[in-house]
Parts: sequence; C-alpha cells; structure tokens
Amino acid sequence: MAILGDKLKIVLADTFAMHLKAWNYHWNIEGPDFYQYHKFLQKIYEGLQDAIDPVAEHIRAIGEYAPGSFSRYKELTNIQDELAVVSGEESIRRLLADNNKILDSIKDAYDEAETAKEIGLSNFLQDRTDQHKKLGWMLAATLAKH
Repeated sequence: MAILGDKLKIVLADTFAMHLKAWNYHWNIEGPDFYQYHKFLQKIYEGLQDAIDPVAEHIRAIGEYAPGSFSRYKELTNIQDELAVVSGEESIRRLLADNNKILDSIKDAYDEAETAKEIGLSNFLQDRTDQHKKLGWMLAATLAKH
C-alpha cells in the first residue's frame, strides 16, 4: 500500500496547493470583471476545500499517515506556488493548467488503487476525476473568446 499511499499524498498536496492558489486569486482579484471572477474563484476554492479532508481520510484508511504541513505539501505537489498578483484571465489560465496536473495525479492514484483492488478508493477517485473534468470545462469556457 505504500505506493498507493504515496500517490494519494500527491493528490492531497496538489488539491491543497490549488485550493490555496484559488483562494489567493479570490482575495486579490481586481478589475472590471471583479465580481464574476471573485464568485467563480470562490466556487473553485470551496470545491477544492471540500475534497481535502476526504482525500486525507482515504490515506488514513489504507494505513498511511496524511501529510499536514506546508513544507511536506511543497515537497509533494506538482502545483507551482503563486507569488504574483495576476489578472482574472491569467488566474483562470493558471488554474486550468493546475487542474490538468491534478487530473494526472488522480489518474496515477486511480491506476494504483485499481491494481491494489481498492474498489471504494477507485470509485472515489473516479468521482474526483469527474469533478475536475467539469472544472476544467468551466475554466476553459471562461477563457474562450467568441
């Protein structure tokens, strides 16, 4: 289960990092479309926040310890930390790229869960995949120019 635990820890770190990034963008957004971005970013960080605890609990359920520190998340995550204040459009573009990274880490964990015959965990990860695919569509649609 150690490999599966390692994969889930990456999912947790990626989810936490994207949550923090979306929250940062929500707090610091400015411009003529402030309200729309502010509300959309809130929806994003709240959705990610709701996923953090269940991912950690699945890590515990397979007998591993869930990481819970900034330094450990920084070691594990595929999401680049955000230090700049960026435009609404750029924040969406960066979150779309991050969402794709989370989809990759979820797929890695899913494959390992399938190998370990952890059916409930596989189902949970499938649900997370569906949620991130929907989020990816919403982010891409926000960036679309017609």
